[in-house]
Amino acid sequence: MIRPILHDPLFLAQKAENATEADRQVVRDLLDTLQAHRDRCVGMAANMIGERKRVIVFYNGPVPMTMVNPQITAKTGPYDTEEGCLSLDGVRKTRRYRTITVKYMDQAFRPREGTFSGFTAQIIQHEVDHCQGILI
Repeated sequence: MIRPILHDPLFLAQKAENATEADRQVVRDLLDTLQAHRDRCVGMAANMIGERKRVIVFYNGPVPMTMVNPQITAKTGPYDTEEGCLSLDGVRKTRRYRTITVKYMDQAFRPREGTFSGFTAQIIQHEVDHCQGILI
């Protein structure tokens, strides 16, 4: 189900709780909502649809990808950039890393680990920040 995008910075600044298999509908809704906003959005975190759960979805190239309870375990190659957000107006400066390693569970709640670089790594870092209540 496509859900409305939340714009409340007080809610968005709250840390998310770990997701469980009981949150499968949150994952589906988040994927549906990402697809509905594909023309202007490359990634979303569950708090953007009003759910304080550690779930992110994003496009890894043309393919939507889900990370449940993502944790960035390594990062290299810091750089400064500017980012926008579907939940917030404007563009803000932030620091990102060119390559990151992430431990997470996939959409079927199986443990995974992956290394990502470039724009995909930047998207993941932005969405993980959302899970931690960090607004750019």
